[in-house]
Amino acid sequence: MAMVNNKTQCFTCHRENNIFTCKGCSKEFCSLHIPEHQQRLNEELNHIINDYNEFKERINEQKQNPHNHSLIKQINLWETKSIEIIQLKAKDCRKVVIESLQTCINGIEIKFNDLNKQIQQFHKENDFNEINLNYLTNQLIEITEQLNNPSNISIQQDSQSFINEISVISSKISKFSKWKQTAITVAGGNGEGQELNQLNRPVGIFVDKKKNIFIADCYNDRVVEWKCNAKEGHIIVDEDGEGDQLSCPTDVVVDQQNHSIIIADCDNRQVIQWMNQNQQVLIDDIDCSRLAIDKHGFLYVSVGENNEVRRWKMGEYDEGIIVAGGNEEGDQLNQLNCPSFIFVDDDQSVYISDQNNHRVMKWRKDAKEGIIVAGGNGQGRNFNQLSQPEGVTVDHLGQIYVADCENHRIMRWCEGKEEGEIVVGGNGEENQLNGPTGLSFDHKGNLYVTDYFNHRIVKFEIIL
Repeated sequence: MAMVNNKTQCFTCHRENNIFTCKGCSKEFCSLHIPEHQQRLNEELNHIINDYNEFKERINEQKQNPHNHSLIKQINLWETKSIEIIQLKAKDCRKVVIESLQTCINGIEIKFNDLNKQIQQFHKENDFNEINLNYLTNQLIEITEQLNNPSNISIQQDSQSFINEISVISSKISKFSKWKQTAITVAGGNGEGQELNQLNRPVGIFVDKKKNIFIADCYNDRVVEWKCNAKEGHIIVDEDGEGDQLSCPTDVVVDQQNHSIIIADCDNRQVIQWMNQNQQVLIDDIDCSRLAIDKHGFLYVSVGENNEVRRWKMGEYDEGIIVAGGNEEGDQLNQLNCPSFIFVDDDQSVYISDQNNHRVMKWRKDAKEGIIVAGGNGQGRNFNQLSQPEGVTVDHLGQIYVADCENHRIMRWCEGKEEGEIVVGGNGEENQLNGPTGLSFDHKGNLYVTDYFNHRIVKFEIIL
């Protein structure tokens, strides 16, 4: 603490004696009260030191006993509840089996008593031959089999789990994360075409937990899956399939609850579900642009011609509910102009690439209007501008990543900031992007980008 002599009033006693100024709080104290002030500062420092020491003890305790962490306790609680559910289900099944077995055993017992009477009759009359003996032997084998394996009772395991699965998400992305600037091609990149190692203007992508990539291969009228490190893709559904074939699919998501694939079949004006080699139309007669699924299983669709985003509950495909826009084309906070990609966070806030307004909007759940969280300063290349934004995703810190399509770059914006920063792209080197559209991260924080006009999917590895 630096002190400066002055002739003003002491903050404590208000006397005009020799005064010393504390540069920390900018208050003046006399020679009598400056030691008291210093003592209070020392006490506060000691309190902070104690807090730090307590925190150090907590760190040491966590290192020595990681099983006491609250996250482990959450897993233990899930385990306990899951076991309770299994035990309850098993108890119910045992009750049904015991009741059914009793009926079955009663029937077998009646049949056995009839056979036993026949045996006693044969033995009493001493009138039997090989045919009678074979009959009795076979009947005993038959009722023994019925007793061991009743034909009218069986155990069937459903493919759908009645226990909520859990997984551990450990994001590597931080506020200061950076990515290697050299792109790695992970799908396509062999020129425009329809071979299995080619793509033709891909749009939306979905990266699963195994780093497999599902791609809306738009101009090839198909959805393909590229396994991690594969040299070519596998066609899931295309224009040559049975039923309603695809026509310019623009987005694809995977429903983690039933492992089905949901596709925005844009030119056919329908949203379809592909599961177990079967196709089902979920929503028809809709100008579906892009898709998203929230953690509760609700399906979101950006509807281009209506300048809105709608939400549906899975299995209930009526008109849906408008959750953003729907107030005609415009640039007001309650309007959208050609909504494209969408992202839904854990609070069911919807982030929308408002393409022709060159901005990203955030609509909180049940809000009547959105807020601008990226761009919104006209079309341009400045750090506070976007040009035809496409893909959008948000990390666990609330940082917003945008595929700034016509600027050929990926931008990162923190909500409330006036400007964004370039993450990758925006130049003519090896990391050059040409019209980036889709955007996704894997669980390690590696960044995947749909490089639209280069007909490929590229990955930028995280380095920090």
